[in-house]
Amino acid sequence: MKASATNLNQTPLAEYIVERCKKGDVRAFRELYDAYSAAMYNICLRMTNNVSDAEDTLQEAFIQVHRSIHKLEKESSISAWIKRIVVNHCLNTLRKKKVYFEDVEDVEIKAEEGIDEAQFTWTVAAVKSAIHTLPQGYRTVLNLYLFEEYSHREIAEMLGITESTVKTQYMRAKEKVRQIVKQQNVTR
Repeated sequence: MKASATNLNQTPLAEYIVERCKKGDVRAFRELYDAYSAAMYNICLRMTNNVSDAEDTLQEAFIQVHRSIHKLEKESSISAWIKRIVVNHCLNTLRKKKVYFEDVEDVEIKAEEGIDEAQFTWTVAAVKSAIHTLPQGYRTVLNLYLFEEYSHREIAEMLGITESTVKTQYMRAKEKVRQIVKQQNVTR
């Protein structure tokens, strides 16, 4: 049976594969890669917004996983550990591209008045398309918060910005997605 991330995490099978990886078993590492690479690639693609960068980032992250697997504590979640490495590599990729995070304090964000969201269609494709067009800083914060489920505080620490900046970027990103989806519906 081929292992997948959903049936591998926190199981005796996961522990067995990790132990084999720690002993240098190449096949075990391939099983680990096969189980997690698709999900981790999706994280890379969401965060970098570029297929080539996502592929490179994924490979760099798994090289670090391979080099660092001996540091994984037995009680740690393998998926959370790999995800953290992948997210950190994504952030490094974005830093190299000099992604700008607007540093603002206590900025009031006003939602566009008069939006009747019942009048337009929220499809997965429309939302994904809208997120794809966001500025990289907004998209990064939105992805980390919504999809990767990090707290505002954790995101602030990862990005080296204030928690209020993270909250502002997140609110602006949500509003921008709302505006883009609305515009897509108007032009139909």
